[in-house]
Amino acid sequence: MRVSLEKPVEEQLIELVNQPGGYEPLGHLIGINPEKLTSAGKIDYLAALEKQNSWLTSLIQRATLAIAGSEPSESQDLWEGVDESEREDVATALRLSASTAQTRIDVARVLTNHLPATCEALANGDISPGHATLIARESSEAIKRGISTEDLLRIENKALSHAEFHTPAQVGRKLRSLFAHATTESFEEQVMAARDTRSVRMYPEGDGMATLIALLPIEDAQTVMLSINSLIAMRDSKNCALKSSTGFANAKDADTTENSDKEMVGNGNPDNQVFGQRSSDIGVFGKGTSIKDYAKPQSQDNRNIDMKRADALTEICGDLLARISDEYQPHRRPVSINITMDLPTALGLADNPAELAGYGPIPASIARHLSSDAKWRKFVTDPGTGNLLSFGRESYVPPQPLVDFLTARDRTCRFPGCSQPARVSDIDHAIPWEEGGETSPENLGLLCRRHHRMKTHDGWKLESFVDGSCKWSSPAGKEFFVPARPINESA
Repeated sequence: MRVSLEKPVEEQLIELVNQPGGYEPLGHLIGINPEKLTSAGKIDYLAALEKQNSWLTSLIQRATLAIAGSEPSESQDLWEGVDESEREDVATALRLSASTAQTRIDVARVLTNHLPATCEALANGDISPGHATLIARESSEAIKRGISTEDLLRIENKALSHAEFHTPAQVGRKLRSLFAHATTESFEEQVMAARDTRSVRMYPEGDGMATLIALLPIEDAQTVMLSINSLIAMRDSKNCALKSSTGFANAKDADTTENSDKEMVGNGNPDNQVFGQRSSDIGVFGKGTSIKDYAKPQSQDNRNIDMKRADALTEICGDLLARISDEYQPHRRPVSINITMDLPTALGLADNPAELAGYGPIPASIARHLSSDAKWRKFVTDPGTGNLLSFGRESYVPPQPLVDFLTARDRTCRFPGCSQPARVSDIDHAIPWEEGGETSPENLGLLCRRHHRMKTHDGWKLESFVDGSCKWSSPAGKEFFVPARPINESA
């Protein structure tokens, strides 16, 4: 179906909205300036582009399967998993994380192998990529549970009909209901299988914040909330008791109470609310603190309930770090919050943003607060690039100083796009020791266990350079350069 160029642009858009995806309608849309359209025309233009986006997504899925194959590949190596090499080919080509690349592969396989009507609807632009991805994910679990082909296709058609007027989330709820009624497993068995998907994940956000998401069985989630709410209730009750008994009639007593509260987290000071007064190698809390300390009454508390819950969760976890700091020391160092700032900022002569390892920039005031009683190490950097040159000690090959240097220099796994922290990664010789490789900063680096094994067993090659940068070569011959990581920038 061709668009009549003799018609007004607004009428052409109505025709384009009803056309399936393809290069001709896409080319026609590219030639239209949306700024010159009416309000209705702009909406039609957006809807028409979304149809073409769906078509392009279907092509991307075909290209993904051309690399990964329609069935998962399994390595003969005991230590390797499914799609190890194929996943990295997709991830490095598109600059994605390995988990995102695997998700794309899995979605493409489910759609192609099991959901032909959804594939067709996506290619035609009848559903969005979000709808297709959600249908694939929900169907994948039912396929694993052994749903029949007839039931799967019947439910697929109902989901596609529902998608015409509903969001992906609404279609997801519809699918879960349909699969629950169609599956032969009991509800109890489904719940037990779902428990194996429990997880806790962190996503860095802007303005010095992060989102922490816990997917838990309902009784475990209630346990967490009960512990948080109980800590808040205990603290609030002691606050009330303190106010009732003293009334803060004596100004001297009030000052004493306020000063003593500065030794704990969560008083009226906004800095203390988030980070606490104490900091050390084990995190933001020093040794000797306990949950009882956190439940001390406070003189003033202007936080709302959400703020109190967030602070309580941090306090509970900080108490755990304090308890295990002597027993758990990856790379022979306690678990720590690592901050990098220049000397003038540390001395209060400047207010340049500091770097919080694993996150990025934080304000100078917060960095100075966190580091007020921390252990300090000196870094010497190249003035032009910021690359780490020395760990501040003269030593040829002492094991611990060299490990500390590499951890500070690399900060994360050196594979393209990998963000596994250096503290839980392996120390790797780029040129293997048995082949004459030296144990030196130029030849050493941190790799997470999976990428270390890929380099050792799966044909990936690594060339390491003196500034900490490196170049990877895939088994397919593709090269990927990982630049050095200036110490004052996010890794």
